[in-house]
Amino acid sequence: MKQLVIAAVLVLGATVANADPIEGIWQTQPDEGAFAHVDIGPCGNAYCGVITRTFKGKSEYQSPNIGRQIVIDMAPTGGGSYQGKVLRPANDKIYKGKASVSGDRMSLSGCVAGGLICKSQTWAKVGP
Repeated sequence: MKQLVIAAVLVLGATVANADPIEGIWQTQPDEGAFAHVDIGPCGNAYCGVITRTFKGKSEYQSPNIGRQIVIDMAPTGGGSYQGKVLRPANDKIYKGKASVSGDRMSLSGCVAGGLICKSQTWAKVGP
């Protein structure tokens, strides 16, 4: 039994140690006065992120966007970079997206018109 517990701890520790840099809970920049916590994790061969909490100013509130997937199929391209899609809840549009993770910061951009018009944000990691 003791060996089984040690093996389970080693497997769980290896899983946490091998987590991709994009995995975790990220705080968005404010957009139209509100910001969110987005939980990013594996979805197939890519990564997806779902809004788990929303805030206006310093107060948490129950946005209708809680539970919405806003990071969609972000596939790793190497060196902490990813490509996929992002949803902007403020206008309910999906954009071609790119993300780049460096430490506890992620630069995320969404583009239209073949990449001619882009908007970006820097998100901060707030949880594992």
